[in-house]
Amino acid sequence: MERAAAAAGPAVEGGGVNRRAVRAASAAAGAGSRQPSTEALDSPTGSHVEWCKQLIAATISSQISGSVPSEGMSRDYRALRDGNKLAQMEEAPLFPGESIKVIAKDVMYICPFMGAVSGTLTVTDFRMYIKSVERDPPFVVDVPLGVISRVEKIGVQSHGDNSCGIEIVCKDMRNLRLAYKQEEQNRLEIFENLVTRAFPVSNGLPLFAFSYKEKFAVNGWKVYDPIVEYKRQGLPNESWKISKINSTYELCDTYPAILVVPTSVKDDDLSKVAAFRAKGRVPVLSWIHPESQATITRCSQPSVGPNDKRCKEDEKYLQTIMDANAQSHKLIIFDARQNSVADTNKAKGGGYESESAYPNAELVFLEIHNIHVMRESLRKLKEIVYPTIDETRWLSNVDSTHWLEYIRMLLAGAVRIADKIESGKTSVVVHCSDGWDRTAQLTALAMLMLDSYYRTIKGFEVLIEKEWISFGHRFAMRVGHGDDDHADADRSPIFLQFIDCVWQMTKQFPAAFEFNELFLITILDHLYSCLFGTFLCNCEKERLKEEVSTKTVSLWSYINSQLDEFTNPFYVNYENHVLYPVASLNHLELWVNYYVRWNPRMRPQVPIHQNLKELLAIRTELQKKVEDLQREAATRSISSSSDRGSSPSHSATPVHTSV
Repeated sequence: MERAAAAAGPAVEGGGVNRRAVRAASAAAGAGSRQPSTEALDSPTGSHVEWCKQLIAATISSQISGSVPSEGMSRDYRALRDGNKLAQMEEAPLFPGESIKVIAKDVMYICPFMGAVSGTLTVTDFRMYIKSVERDPPFVVDVPLGVISRVEKIGVQSHGDNSCGIEIVCKDMRNLRLAYKQEEQNRLEIFENLVTRAFPVSNGLPLFAFSYKEKFAVNGWKVYDPIVEYKRQGLPNESWKISKINSTYELCDTYPAILVVPTSVKDDDLSKVAAFRAKGRVPVLSWIHPESQATITRCSQPSVGPNDKRCKEDEKYLQTIMDANAQSHKLIIFDARQNSVADTNKAKGGGYESESAYPNAELVFLEIHNIHVMRESLRKLKEIVYPTIDETRWLSNVDSTHWLEYIRMLLAGAVRIADKIESGKTSVVVHCSDGWDRTAQLTALAMLMLDSYYRTIKGFEVLIEKEWISFGHRFAMRVGHGDDDHADADRSPIFLQFIDCVWQMTKQFPAAFEFNELFLITILDHLYSCLFGTFLCNCEKERLKEEVSTKTVSLWSYINSQLDEFTNPFYVNYENHVLYPVASLNHLELWVNYYVRWNPRMRPQVPIHQNLKELLAIRTELQKKVEDLQREAATRSISSSSDRGSSPSHSATPVHTSV
């Protein structure tokens, strides 16, 4: 479904013009003032509100003095469209299953980079769309409602008219500001529809993903099959078995139905281990080394408590994991938490493995901060990148957010895990508190470093489906899909941090990954958009109940139907190569193309993605020429051998040239 807003391509602030699914998110426009003191908590107050009111009033005043009277907004958008050529030109394109809920003319979009722009606002059940054809090329703001975190209305008095301003705080590093005259009662429909459709879960409505009806050539729901993935890893084997003890999610309701556990462990013992581990999240295999048989297993914290409670089944279970690896007589337990926090958790009934109870285990704390610290760090980052950037204090401002320091800690932890597996040939257990946030970050990153398969497009999709989606990262809770409670303390940018770490690795190893930067940005855009079902719900059990795989479209359907868009032309398959990124602030950088992409002054003058597509086409052409030359050389070799007849044969070395 290729669409363009205008033949020449509209001036979409913040992105491209291709109107496919990804563009609905990534080509959306950014605007607004600097974020108030906390995105996830209070409404803006004090001088911020005064400034907002003054700006809106001034904007509307200039609009009123120099424009025709507003014709108002009709409930019947078809009547408005048919009766107004300008509105027809400014109407939003729609996805299959998308429907318009309200249209309003003469809405002012207050852009911090280009000034005020007047156009037609359309609110559908998926997006907020503003288009102005007064500019050449036309100006478009296209925002999926799923990215909206908060909507606030600000009343303004201007020249005796009641006017209204709306401030929209988004989850993807931008704010938007709108202003319009409130001449009729039904102008309220703009705000009400925006709130209702941006937060469908809070208003008893389904997420748009359940209405989206686009058909793709590839079924993305078939990307991940746990049995196939474990078979790829060489499982089951004599030490590890594929268990269906959790097929009804009774052992652990946040784990997948299919688990890999030690062969010798009985189901009764596994149930006792589940009772000892937080949320029943027992140690299960994530990845096994093809040669040494060293494993990465993941779980939650043990329920040791202040009285140092023990569980002999749990102790024996970890010993069995260690014994499954004949290369080492030690087990390393990586606890992602800070030691002090783990002690606090122990006082509350949680805790960690003592070396007295687990004599062959070594406990290592990775000192990674919790979800609340990460949320605050991202809030600070948003403050310094949007809408204005203080060039004179840029580096110190970035440093003050500690965002890159937390990225460094995650990468450093994952490198330690990967090194223990690869160089130390030692099995590791990874956990945090509940095993669905920092644990997923660390296991997925370590597996990405160890296994080149996960560095392909298909493999990376499998990695996300396996370590994040099936093992119960709480996407709905951490992102807040369709929920208007922006102050929810459970929200945190955990998955965003993981993708940022992956991007850092692609910068250090630019030829080692089959996918490009657009692939990562597309994943993040649709983490929020609610266009696809991939990141909905909190666990496999919930997705099964909501019939996500049959009632929604997978993000991988969209991506895998146009792989050229997301392919890295410099990719070389470094099979069996382990990547150890340098986890030092000297080698890390802020991901400007994601965090600062809404600022037009920060964009490259030449579109990088277009250059990469051209290089990919050249690579394909050259590869074809190489293959033709190889065939020609092979033919000549056979021909010359025949001509020589009975002369001694010469074995021709095949030409293996890769571009």
